[in-house]
Amino acid sequence: MSFFKKLKESIATKTEAVTNIFKEGLTKTRTAFVEKVEELITRRKKIDEQFYEELEEILIGADVGVNTVMQLIDDLRVEVKKRKIEDAADLQPILSEKLINLMKGDDHSGLRMAPSGITVILFVGVNGVGKTTTIGKLAHKFKSEGKSVLLAAGDTFRAGAIEQLEVWGQRVGVDVIKQQSGSDPAAVMFDAVQAAKQRGVDVLLCDTAGRLQNKTNLMEELNKIFRVIQRELPDAPHEVLLVLDATTGQNALSQAKLFGEKSGVTGLVLTKLDGTAKGGIVIAIRNELSLPVKLVGLGEKMGDLQQFDSEQFIHALFAGLIQREDAEESEKTTE
Repeated sequence: MSFFKKLKESIATKTEAVTNIFKEGLTKTRTAFVEKVEELITRRKKIDEQFYEELEEILIGADVGVNTVMQLIDDLRVEVKKRKIEDAADLQPILSEKLINLMKGDDHSGLRMAPSGITVILFVGVNGVGKTTTIGKLAHKFKSEGKSVLLAAGDTFRAGAIEQLEVWGQRVGVDVIKQQSGSDPAAVMFDAVQAAKQRGVDVLLCDTAGRLQNKTNLMEELNKIFRVIQRELPDAPHEVLLVLDATTGQNALSQAKLFGEKSGVTGLVLTKLDGTAKGGIVIAIRNELSLPVKLVGLGEKMGDLQQFDSEQFIHALFAGLIQREDAEESEKTTE
């Protein structure tokens, strides 16, 4: 059975709505990346040095990341020799398979929830990456699953951050625990945990400040927040999610490295994937950091924040090829 057929079959068990969100959200990356690979294969036909060089350029252009690209090209060379492949067209399924393997890692893409009581999820990330929007959309997701949710406005320094979270709270129908602008974020977290306990909520989503100018202060502040939460709920926070803007490409990767080292990050959220042709950054991040991508933002709508799924991601990228293979198969059977 062909690789694409296997991929299609494993996707078939998943909901069509989710498959479509991934497909639509990754249109720009598909055009910039897969279509260029197809064009290269049609034009070059034979696998030679020039072919590898051009493939390298396309992959780096899609922000797959230099280290990851080098590793990928080396792997492809080995496969080509081993399988005695000469025709470039035979390389596509192998490339897709390698990409899935790079992204899978130890696919812990589900959010870690408390076995009982309150699940606390902390959000970190620089300003402007879509942190508040992600919190709002995740609150909507949990609420639609029948869970009770509370929001904590811990980004007390950025002008308008508290109000922005309140707007999302109203939109989703969820309360926001807040204090005055400029107040101590740890104090807000204390209030939020107390309120969550009193109300018996299922999930507490906490926004935090996202300034990187003064890293030590930011990390001290996060540590203080951790201590306050853990004093009240020893197992919390259950997730510390770093929110990254996928449109910033390699810059998102450096932010992840910077934050990941010091702030106890347990997973990543990649926003605005629908707005970039550089969706390859997901592969770079997944391969270069030992942090799982937990959620991806694939559009403006409430339901466009999805749990990351490496098979859905690759299926969406290679959707055109999979359709073509299907069409060729059905032609053969009707002949």
